[in-house]
Amino acid sequence: MSRSLSLAAYLAYARRSGKPGERPATPRPDGPVIWAHAVDAARADTLVHLAERLAQQRPGVHMILTTVGPPPQRLKAGGPVFWQSLPEDSIPAAEAFLDHWAPDILLWTGGDLKPALLICADRAAIPRYLVDADEPLLERPAWRWFPDMPRAILGGFVAILARSEGAAQILRRYGAPAGIITVTGPFQEGAMALPYTHSEREELAVLLRSRPIWLAAMIQRQELETVLSVHRDTSRLAHRSLLIIVPDNIDDSPAIRKVLDAQGWRYVVWSEGELPTETTQIILADTRGEMGLWYRLAPITFMGSSLVSGQYGRDPNEPAAHGSAILYGPNVGRYLTRYSRYAEAGAARIVRDSGTLGAALQRLIAPDQAAAMAHAAWDVASRGAAVTDKILDLLLDRLDQLEAKR
Repeated sequence: MSRSLSLAAYLAYARRSGKPGERPATPRPDGPVIWAHAVDAARADTLVHLAERLAQQRPGVHMILTTVGPPPQRLKAGGPVFWQSLPEDSIPAAEAFLDHWAPDILLWTGGDLKPALLICADRAAIPRYLVDADEPLLERPAWRWFPDMPRAILGGFVAILARSEGAAQILRRYGAPAGIITVTGPFQEGAMALPYTHSEREELAVLLRSRPIWLAAMIQRQELETVLSVHRDTSRLAHRSLLIIVPDNIDDSPAIRKVLDAQGWRYVVWSEGELPTETTQIILADTRGEMGLWYRLAPITFMGSSLVSGQYGRDPNEPAAHGSAILYGPNVGRYLTRYSRYAEAGAARIVRDSGTLGAALQRLIAPDQAAAMAHAAWDVASRGAAVTDKILDLLLDRLDQLEAKR
């Protein structure tokens, strides 16, 4: 990282003004550690997703995720991500943080660059990547007092991925080398297609022919009556409609069967090897590991565990990756940023009860309506996957280089 008078002045201020650094209470995990910083909740959620994918390809790699707000709701105990609040931008705080975690790579998202933290990372010879660089987060009015600082900080990154050409122009104006800047589009969670058995998919496609199909995925028992009421009304308009029910808890299957029997539904139970016929109204998909099959069959998916108070929704990336239009209830707190992204793209629609779910479903039963939403869902999911894949490649290449040096 190049030096400048303004940078030296800022560092002197950052050293004098900082409080004594505090070492984190959580021990550093063994193996490679990536420090990733998120400037907002959406990027924090995306970084957790990135860490999970990275851990699949490189077991033993951990991520130290820093934010200025609370930790992401989707963090899992024992997972590859450790959360910590971002240290203040001072030399003592930065040195204590880096001395404890000793990260091998720094992945900074968005912008809002912190000079003292980044310069201490430079002194520790930590390779640094700026991804999803965003126009509003790059403008720093305070930098007018330190005119050489942006060039010095930005020149220390190995690579910069800009969200837009506008962001790239700002970076170049600040002095970032043009050769390290790439315009990639937004860094958003991508979605991976789930596995399925091709022969089962082909057999069911023949049996179901062109029947209208919708999926109620990961539903709670308290949502069953709403789903069945909507299916009954929909069947009056499209009498060949087929509903696939996947319980969130497989142990609920016997209770669901009792309700289906009591209401006189014609259904088959997937775990018992039954196949639907022309008169079948419902498939009770009471097995695990076959969501890839159901998402591929159903052009419309209601994501359950979202109408019931106290629930937090289920992952909309799954139906999106398979080109299924998404309906969901209001209780999706753990995945709110993802649902919002799909809703903004016209790929998902919120419903609140049997009336709104029924109205949305009856509109989407028309193939052209469902196809438009499904295409939008797939488009959002695939664009996010491309940027995520690029960042994964950068991290894996750098980890390979670091491993070769050891």
